[in-house]
Amino acid sequence: MSAFTGSASETASVPGAGADLLAALLDGMDAALCAFDADGTVTHWNREAERILGWSAGEAVGRHGFEGWAARSADAQETLGRLMGAMKGPGRQVHELALLRKDGGRVLVRSQAAGVRGADGTPAGVYCAFSEVHVQLDLERSVALSEALFEDASWGVVLVDADLRPAMVNGHAARAFGTGRTALLGRPLGDVVVHGAEELEGALQHVLAEGTPPAPAEVWVTLRTSTGERRRCWRSGFLRLSSPMAEEPVPLGVAWLFQDVTEERLAAREADRLRFRWSQLHRAGAAAAECEDPAEAAAVLLDFALAGFADHALLDRVAGERRLTRALTTPVGAPGPSSPVVGGGIPLRYGPRHPALQAWDRVGTVRASAGRTAEVWAEAHQWPGDAAHAVCVALRSRGRTLGVVTFLRAACRRPFEGEEVVFAESVAARVAAALDLGEGPGVK
Repeated sequence: MSAFTGSASETASVPGAGADLLAALLDGMDAALCAFDADGTVTHWNREAERILGWSAGEAVGRHGFEGWAARSADAQETLGRLMGAMKGPGRQVHELALLRKDGGRVLVRSQAAGVRGADGTPAGVYCAFSEVHVQLDLERSVALSEALFEDASWGVVLVDADLRPAMVNGHAARAFGTGRTALLGRPLGDVVVHGAEELEGALQHVLAEGTPPAPAEVWVTLRTSTGERRRCWRSGFLRLSSPMAEEPVPLGVAWLFQDVTEERLAAREADRLRFRWSQLHRAGAAAAECEDPAEAAAVLLDFALAGFADHALLDRVAGERRLTRALTTPVGAPGPSSPVVGGGIPLRYGPRHPALQAWDRVGTVRASAGRTAEVWAEAHQWPGDAAHAVCVALRSRGRTLGVVTFLRAACRRPFEGEEVVFAESVAARVAAALDLGEGPGVK
């Protein structure tokens, strides 16, 4: 016999654990394995090969090739020739072979065959690992899917280990985090996520404990980048990964897939905000139409406008050349409706660069925001102490300036911008129309 079969025989003849270990290794493999000596005689046949084809090791070992049992006569010679060709060729050779089951059914298998050399370096035989084609295709699809997700996916993919640390990160996710792909590996999420890391880790822990959630979730995070902090909304899906090799499911980690939907969510939020504000303005107009007193109508308009828009509203009336007096104001320190100023009529001591006077001079709108000393800024402008952002709009009716309305926001809110200024001007137009019904011709 050849060196291949000789070495096998020597292994089989080792007393005790040696032979048992070899048998256990062959029978424990997930792939079917058979081997041939240099003459094409079957020398090894494991349990997976028996499961696929139905032929036991006792029925297979010792046969020459597959003819008369595991392959049709018309295919047997070609099949054996293709496998034995690996004995002289370099590396492994992949073939698709049509074999016969013991029950007579045909099965298409994909094999990898490689030559075996004896101690003197001469060809000694061939070993062949094979599996059903559809099983192999499933494996290849899984591998191809994994590679595609980590190379070409248009959404972020992060594999998180059981310690909640990224183990693999694709390019899209790295760009979303503002880091390199390797920079995230093994680091806690809190190193790059300023706000929202607790929510992410909570979601990952839930998936590890309970399994894959039924629907995606949206998570807001604030990222720490080289250019500062960025707030993003990620629509996220989570998949628990378990080892297929264990008898009991053993969590390997979580596959986290996400897309950045920040712009869409901000646009939807802004649309909802605008719908609410213009609905409020419509309701305010209807309520003001029922007021007999023009000043009351103006107060109603301001109160409706404040909801979700500003923290304070002030109404200053014209009282002479570059002089304004406070007519209406919202209460300071507690919520409440706008009310007339007790003892009004005393001109306000606004400086020449006061935003309200600037709005009067420009016959338009002026925005202003405080710096770091918001309290000093608010006091200097004679506004409530928590004011940090302002928009002042001239009240115009029939070609005359009747006063200035000022909306104020606290420092925790953003400055007035874009559509918000348009809304403030729309409120001011209605307030001016209501005031024009009252006494006083106004000042041009």
